[in-house]
Amino acid sequence: MAEPLLAPLGGVPDLIETPDALAEMILQLKNGEGPIAIDAERASGYKYSARAYLIQIKRNGGGLHLIDPIAVGETKYWQELNSEFADQEWIIHASTQDLACLREVGINPQIMFDTELAGRIAGCERVGLGPLTEQLLGITLAKEHSAVDWSIRPLRPEWLNYAALDVELLIELRNEVEKLLIANGKLEWAKEEFASILNAPAPLPRKDPWRRASGIHKVRDLNALAIIRALWLARNEFGREIDLAPGRVFNDETLLLIATKPPKGFGDFKKALLRRTRLTDMPFELWFKLFEEAQELTGEDLPKLRLPSEGLPPAKMWQSRNALGYARLTHAKAAIIDCALAHSMPPENLISPEAVRRVCWPTPPENDSDRRKFVTTELAEFGARPWQIELVLTPLVGILGALEPLVIEVEQADLVEEAVTESD
Repeated sequence: MAEPLLAPLGGVPDLIETPDALAEMILQLKNGEGPIAIDAERASGYKYSARAYLIQIKRNGGGLHLIDPIAVGETKYWQELNSEFADQEWIIHASTQDLACLREVGINPQIMFDTELAGRIAGCERVGLGPLTEQLLGITLAKEHSAVDWSIRPLRPEWLNYAALDVELLIELRNEVEKLLIANGKLEWAKEEFASILNAPAPLPRKDPWRRASGIHKVRDLNALAIIRALWLARNEFGREIDLAPGRVFNDETLLLIATKPPKGFGDFKKALLRRTRLTDMPFELWFKLFEEAQELTGEDLPKLRLPSEGLPPAKMWQSRNALGYARLTHAKAAIIDCALAHSMPPENLISPEAVRRVCWPTPPENDSDRRKFVTTELAEFGARPWQIELVLTPLVGILGALEPLVIEVEQADLVEEAVTESD
């Protein structure tokens, strides 16, 4: 039975709230040795920004530290922290969630070990921090404050205790995951993945982000879409200005209700918004004007029902548009599932589903040698790492001659679709 850990072994440290305290922390870390464990807490779902509201750091011999980056503010010591340990490994659990907010304050790791991703590659079934710690270290962590609003000040003692536990055992966890990777010959694979994350460019802005509104796929009326577009963008800008998550200004359900069942006049419009928000000081008159203007749009000023596709069509449309491509895709999905099972990792970590689609859609070369070059080039151009290409090259080349779609049992088909195909 796993042993519970309710508090850091050395107790919860005092919160670092000044530049001088941050400088002292750097000195303590320099007296330590080995990699540095780091984590960050954001106010996701509460604030518009994705900034860090708490940063936790631990190093063997260098202590455990909790930093309030809001109170510390801008200071040269952030860059000093970054430069002093640029040659050290930083341990992060689920790095893609925290790297952006760490870089925002000036912490930009050059060497990284992601325990969550490493656990996936190693073949661990559950890779959340709590389950992975329990599985590999035999210790359960107190995790009851994961969804709190970290922007609240002062930070509550029980929250700080929870946050400290996120890095308390991260170094030990990293070492155990590394043992699994070495035992299975996967350490170099993991290192390639870590480097890929660190070197990845910033994602491009999403085109027409208002189309992400929940339930919008049910809307067919173009003027209703125009209302959603106008109010979504206005809500987003207002949320940015006051640093509040847009869904807390008013939710998508209200947005779609106003668009599909338009209120009769300003009074009803304002009431509809006020029913689903705690805010009262909002630019109702401006938003009502946008609402009215959207109702009057015609022709080219109206949004399109769907964005024109800039890439491959959704997989569900392949059978009618590209029958041979669809046949290849069904075989490729099954081959990737088998390959992933053979190497004990999730299919999506073995290879990107979109990369597989890129291989299956065009007519492949005739001979095996050219097919291997074709698959290698397509995967590499999409960003697949060398270890991934090495593992999937032969299985993917082997299915390129498929002429009929693979017919599989319903349960297996669901598994393949869930594991390999991205949402369309």
